[in-house]
Amino acid sequence: MYKLLLCVRYLRTRYIALASIISVTLGVATMIVVNAVMQGFSHEMLDRMHDIGSDISVTGLGLDGFPDPEWHMNRIREVAGDDIEAMTSIVVVPAAISFQFNGQWITRHIDLVGIDAATHADVSNIGRFLQHPENRKQLSFLLRESGYDTRDHEGGADAKERLGLSPAGWEYRRQRAAWNQTRPQRDVMPEDVPAAADAGDDGAPPPDLFAAGRPPEAANVFDPAKQQNVGVVLGMALASIRDKEGVAHFMIRPGDDVRITFPTAGTPPQAMSDTFTVVDFYESKMSDFDSKFVAMPIKKLQELRGMIDPLTGVGNVTSIRVRLKPGRDLNDVRDKIQAAFPMPAPVRVSTWRDQQAPILAAVEMETVILNILLFMIIAVAGFGIVSTFFMIVVEKTRDIGILKSLGASGRGIAGIFVAYGFSLGTVGSLAGMGLGLLFVHYINEIAGWLGMLTGRELFDPAVYFFHEIPTIVHPFTVSWIVGGALVIAVLASVLPAIRAAMLHPVEALRHE
Repeated sequence: MYKLLLCVRYLRTRYIALASIISVTLGVATMIVVNAVMQGFSHEMLDRMHDIGSDISVTGLGLDGFPDPEWHMNRIREVAGDDIEAMTSIVVVPAAISFQFNGQWITRHIDLVGIDAATHADVSNIGRFLQHPENRKQLSFLLRESGYDTRDHEGGADAKERLGLSPAGWEYRRQRAAWNQTRPQRDVMPEDVPAAADAGDDGAPPPDLFAAGRPPEAANVFDPAKQQNVGVVLGMALASIRDKEGVAHFMIRPGDDVRITFPTAGTPPQAMSDTFTVVDFYESKMSDFDSKFVAMPIKKLQELRGMIDPLTGVGNVTSIRVRLKPGRDLNDVRDKIQAAFPMPAPVRVSTWRDQQAPILAAVEMETVILNILLFMIIAVAGFGIVSTFFMIVVEKTRDIGILKSLGASGRGIAGIFVAYGFSLGTVGSLAGMGLGLLFVHYINEIAGWLGMLTGRELFDPAVYFFHEIPTIVHPFTVSWIVGGALVIAVLASVLPAIRAAMLHPVEALRHE
């Protein structure tokens, strides 16, 4: 009992103990906040990567792909049918996109992806990133009349307005066609044409006027005010540039035509070029994807590249994407599918984590290193506890001698200081946990308040592509942070406790 009484007395009366508690509190709170933010950013990034891709990919070894995708899908169902929720096939080829902006041609490298709009949504969640509400329900490569999001639909009411997407779609395409007809007599850009400019068509073109870069058979002359080329979906970063204020300025819009050049199938491949109409944008907020991928109908890409067998009418594909049922083990299903296509089969099987292994490893390494550095803050607090306890031992040498002369054992004296360190660690850790969790809960409000105080936005969505700071608190992470701080506090009290326990009663009583 005397050990507990002395421990509480020291804790209540010594102001130097308060400094140690504050050090532990700040260290624990900092680690909780940083880990929550890191976990939030990592989760958002990986979630978006997963949504764009699929759980498992069966990929060919070359640009010509592999034949008869239906046979491959049936083989996959035979070995892993109970684990599979949906499948789709795609064609991916390197390409170059060209478009006009401010009177000059701009050419950029892209990956051209042919997808089946009917089945792709069952495998990938890329639809959530599209800018037209109807396309988010069901992707269509037909140009919409209007209604494209003028604000980021994931950003809420505080999202910055995108005036470049109003007008867009057929409304904008008709305006541009009217402007092109009067171009020699006018010196204004298409966006300056009033919204009332109309070519007389009230809706999207009928399917028989869906062109492929050249006049369709149903019409003698291709009329851009009433007809479109094969539709493509572009990444937002590919179609726009942002100024220092984060405002997007669009170089092309839904309704514009672009020129895409890609290699044909066969050996040697030849360059094939065609005109396409932009029908929508997607914005995953991952710059590597938003500035690189362009989607189009898979059948049309197979036709243009010469990937369809003239005898069977079956087209080659470069990859089969697989979505698993919830709770299935990625690696286990991957191994099952790979066993169904033993070498030297011209396909390889990989999970989305295999494909993103370098990024996942980098994020994990950054988290580990950051935790080590931040844990040093608590270690500094531990050294403060050591210094404090050695001072207490020196100051209380006579008191220790009196306790020993009254019958207190060396183990009992050591227990006083160990319990004192445990008390400091407990109070500091619990206070730090409360402070850290409170900071995480109100982190966006705090960031907004600091932004108003400094006159500068601390968390700019134009830089981070998130409209608020994402945070995730894992109970296990909080537990090991609090437990680690407590262990450091206890270990810091061991050496002073040993020194106090080894004091001889007579020598301690002689101490001045």
